[in-house]
Amino acid sequence: MSKALDRSVTSPLWGAPGVSRTALPGDRDADVVIIGAGYTGLWSAYYLLEAEPNLRIVLLEKESVGFGASGRNGGWCSAIFPISLEQVAKSSSREAAVRLQYEMNATVAEVSRVVARERIDCDFAREGFVSLARNPAQLARVHASRDAAADFGLPAQWSVLSRDEASKLVDADGVLGATFTEHCAVVHPAKLAHGLAAVVEGRGAVIHESSPVVQIEAGGVRTPHGRVRAPYVVRATEAYTPALPGHRRTLVPLYSLVLATEPLSERRLAELGLTHRTAFNDLRNLRVYAQVTADRRIVFGGRGAPYHFGSAVKNSFDADLRIHNRIHDTLKGFFPSLSDVDITHRWGGPLGVPRDWHPSVGLNRTTGHAWAGPYVGDGVATSNLSARVLSNLILGLDDPVNDLPIVDHHSPRWEPEPLRWLGVNTGLLAAGLGDAEERLLRRASRIARALERLTGAH
Repeated sequence: MSKALDRSVTSPLWGAPGVSRTALPGDRDADVVIIGAGYTGLWSAYYLLEAEPNLRIVLLEKESVGFGASGRNGGWCSAIFPISLEQVAKSSSREAAVRLQYEMNATVAEVSRVVARERIDCDFAREGFVSLARNPAQLARVHASRDAAADFGLPAQWSVLSRDEASKLVDADGVLGATFTEHCAVVHPAKLAHGLAAVVEGRGAVIHESSPVVQIEAGGVRTPHGRVRAPYVVRATEAYTPALPGHRRTLVPLYSLVLATEPLSERRLAELGLTHRTAFNDLRNLRVYAQVTADRRIVFGGRGAPYHFGSAVKNSFDADLRIHNRIHDTLKGFFPSLSDVDITHRWGGPLGVPRDWHPSVGLNRTTGHAWAGPYVGDGVATSNLSARVLSNLILGLDDPVNDLPIVDHHSPRWEPEPLRWLGVNTGLLAAGLGDAEERLLRRASRIARALERLTGAH
């Protein structure tokens, strides 16, 4: 067990000065009521008010603004879509899948535009991301990723970096090469959430915290404090969706856990090639993600925490010492020279995963009920794209994004328990075993390949 973790604080690094907001005081009317004050809800309010400044918009948040994944993720705003374009094309078309990727790329630029325009101080840095290859199987994926994107019609999506080029960006142990894309930024996620909240409140939106929605009804929602009547209801609840009546099997909440180091000196970061804020990871099957923050810390996170029976979500799941130790070992595997560096914070939180790993957004015009997500951990940018679609659908605005494959996609329901618990945790185990297989045998994992065929994830 790491002594560095013993000294860490079990709360997110991403503290941000927030405003305490009152609970819903009683019944009220609105034009649009949004459930959830995370990125999806806040971006939806932003674009609705951009188009129709006089709309009455109410956001209802069970906890506080940015409480969920929006306020404690790893800080990547990327154009990553959680399933392959080939998989997207199976349910739409090749052309539609390519358009989706171009829109994801453009969304990173759109977030950058809004952050600058609204003067949201959130440490935003758009410098791309690099995925390292640190064994022969990962190096094969470098070239396969570039070739697959080019064959699909996206020749500029990925650049291949040599060993020397990759090491100059991130001098991790065992680097053999890398892929690079410009379509990524890093951000202080909680500052972005609180900044967006301030912007939409300045335009007239009302946010009520400590106001859990207990029922979505025709023409509105109910909370313990009263009812909000509105012709449009937006469900923006991501990993917390299973708590709503009728949604127990809509998605599974999976936990992703994160560490933050103490601030490092400029000299020490330079020794690691980290003189920039390019996001980075390697091409393992059980995903990890990292960035250097504005105050020179390394934030390093990853998957691997177990799925909890019955889609349970509890605060106690945020700090799993066994998984945090494993993530710390992975960080030290990247950078052995950081073994003596203190870990000041460790935390985690749930992200939403649909049965086919395919994010979606839509509006039922008969009921007025709309939804967006879940995003499988890639929601910082995808929530922005989804919110723009939602605004168009609610206001009846024509826009090419309204025809993207995420629109009106309906994922199948997850299996009932205990099949859900067995299937999800077996998949997590398989991803980890696939990485071990590749390290030992130095070739692409058959286990990982079977898992990718089963889920479509990449």
